[in-house]
Amino acid sequence: MLEIVVETENGERHVRVPAEELGALVRRIGDEGDRYLVLQRIPDLPDVFAQVWHKAGGDYTLEYRDGAADRHFQVMVDGPETVAAALTGWSRRQTGWEAGLAWSLLDMGPAREVPPLELAEDELTELERRVREVLAGGYATRAELAEIAEEYLVTKDRRPVSKEQAAALADRLWLERVAEQATWEGETDPERLTRAFAALQESGITARENFTCCRTCGQAEIGAEGGPDARGFVYFHTQCTDAAAAGHGLTLLYGGFDGSRGTTAAIGREVVAALEAVGLRVEWDHDPDRAITVTPLDWRRRLVG
Repeated sequence: MLEIVVETENGERHVRVPAEELGALVRRIGDEGDRYLVLQRIPDLPDVFAQVWHKAGGDYTLEYRDGAADRHFQVMVDGPETVAAALTGWSRRQTGWEAGLAWSLLDMGPAREVPPLELAEDELTELERRVREVLAGGYATRAELAEIAEEYLVTKDRRPVSKEQAAALADRLWLERVAEQATWEGETDPERLTRAFAALQESGITARENFTCCRTCGQAEIGAEGGPDARGFVYFHTQCTDAAAAGHGLTLLYGGFDGSRGTTAAIGREVVAALEAVGLRVEWDHDPDRAITVTPLDWRRRLVG
């Protein structure tokens, strides 16, 4: 797998794709509404990306940016295989991946200065606390984090943080978290959880992480997530994520799509077995009316972006 995220013009988001799938995406683009790909590495870093634009019948415009506006390069390429090979090399961080192409430096103009935040100390502390809380959850993208930073202190009469200030704040705290997670070793508990959810998904149980904002929305929407052969579901919503990141364990909600207590209890047993198989500890009294709790839990989810 390539440690990248690929976003398409038509709204698809592909996380950790094999090189063959990246090549297929490059060869696919060209039609109206599906003319470009944007690639970020995992974890996403500010001003580091690659992208390609193509209109059927024409050349491919390939670009990459390497950390700043004065490191933004472009080249025109006449075929998808060359583009796919370059993007694969970029994704793998191969030395010399860009060699052999006639890159030109794009003039992006001077970088716009972002004015400092004019917030009271308690407001800045509260804003940073909320942004770090979402960062600790580990599911937000940089763009989502910036949106939270922009909107968190908004009132009817006041919008104290601009879009540019929010992005700068979010990126600063994002990079702090990236540096912190670089010291983590081995598989973390959230990664074990993801393995368990993948196994449950394969077995016919719809499994979703950080799904919707609350239980009411989750229960209303989980049915649409399951395929025709899905027997039941398990998920946790964003409030559960916040609690887990704060050290309170993770609450899992589950059930059978037929609505029966018997099926719900059976799904619960399968969920517990999958969690224990990856080394997580679970509290559940086998009552289908009670949630499953994963605890103790060391919530260190690596950022994607």
